Amino acid sequence: MSSSQNKLNIFVTGGTGYIGGAVISRLVQHPDTKSFEISALVRTADKAKKLETLGVRPVIGSYSDLKVLTEEAAKADFVIALADADALPAAEAILAGLKQRHEKTGTVPKLIHTSGSAFIMDNAKGMHGDHTIYSDLDADAIAALPETAPHRHVDMPIIAANLEGYVRSYIVAPGTVFGTVSGPLVDLGIQNEHSIQFPLLFKVAIARKRADYIGLGKNIWPAVEVNDTADLFLTLFDAIRSKPDSVPYGREGIYFAESSEYTGYEIAKATSQALVELGVSQPHEPTAFTPEELDQYFGKFWPFLSTNSRARADRSRALGWKAIHGKDALLASIKPELEYYWNESSK
Repeated sequence: MSSSQNKLNIFVTGGTGYIGGAVISRLVQHPDTKSFEISALVRTADKAKKLETLGVRPVIGSYSDLKVLTEEAAKADFVIALADADALPAAEAILAGLKQRHEKTGTVPKLIHTSGSAFIMDNAKGMHGDHTIYSDLDADAIAALPETAPHRHVDMPIIAANLEGYVRSYIVAPGTVFGTVSGPLVDLGIQNEHSIQFPLLFKVAIARKRADYIGLGKNIWPAVEVNDTADLFLTLFDAIRSKPDSVPYGREGIYFAESSEYTGYEIAKATSQALVELGVSQPHEPTAFTPEELDQYFGKFWPFLSTNSRARADRSRALGWKAIHGKDALLASIKPELEYYWNESSK
């Protein structure tokens, strides 16, 4: 613990995002929050003013403001990076700041970086669910993944920095994150309240007034509820603070977040039922998108939506993390999300 008035300095990026806002909410409501000096990167002066009311020091800027990232990381005991998982220049800027921190103070700052389970995905194109199930306890299997796998071009330099000794790195890798957020940032109107992956499918379903799947709809992905995901960050954060030498970091410090699995067909089926219940479409059985439809609605992104990514959060659970929301919550989350995007499209 160091710096400003002996408080623990925590710098958060992506703090008004879907997951990041939930993490910030937990930090400002934490039992030890009076011993924290929390700063957060925000894009606008309006968000900055509102964050200040929660006791958070706003840093106005974006993930492309590399000098700002370096300067703020150089002040931090903890950086919790919750913005773009694929922004290598931003990650390098944060690492540069943490290196400065280490050289100046002799301490080893901590970095909790957000990645995603896409780094274990295949190219199934919806045709099957036959894929290796990766445990986050199997560091060797994860280390053997190709450098070209999604997110690895950022994750690997972070792990390398850990090996150099000037930072301890922890990488959180959620599957598909779903659900409804709440808390002080939502109350202030400054948090993104919606997930990223499923809405791509929902918006297409609304436009077509029917829900379909890719290939045979057999591809499988892990899912985790947004509040459960935020709880993992805090579980990890608290464990590092209380017993830093017993919490795996670096090459072993990868933590999956998952509570259930779903297939492409299951999401299409639940979406079609929700469309009917909302009066958007007539009853229909999902079928496969045609190649022309895939190109029209998803462009080059459609193969990503039809991959397998099978993860087990064994290390996360060993840390004490518990996911409360499972498959039923996942399926129940589809209708309210669809309703939101349907209302948005009708404006």
